[in-house]
Amino acid sequence: QVQLVESGGGLVQPGGSLRLSCAASGFTFTNYGMSWYRQAPGKERELVAAITSTGGSTNYGDSVKGRFTISRDNGKNTVYLQMNSLKPEDTAVYYCNAVWGLTGINYWGQGTQVTVSS
Repeated sequence: QVQLVESGGGLVQPGGSLRLSCAASGFTFTNYGMSWYRQAPGKERELVAAITSTGGSTNYGDSVKGRFTISRDNGKNTVYLQMNSLKPEDTAVYYCNAVWGLTGINYWGQGTQVTVSS
């Protein structure tokens, strides 16, 4: 069955770093663009970063540009989100998403909590 399993979340101080991972299985990973979204309490889910199926193109939400980097390893069926210079407003549940542009089929992970606090 399809699985997207996020890991790497936790508690970090402002200015710190975390690296999230999303391990995919049950579908052809190389067909899918991958994204990270986040949702803070009381707020809508927002796009953090996205990467194309080949990894050749990325885009970022305005609030994370210059601080976060998305990457993927198609040999390991894994997408990453390197988060640097973390701020309290980055606190949220972070979700991994896979979408096949040709069909619109998409999958979600269960989410991982990131808390930025001193």
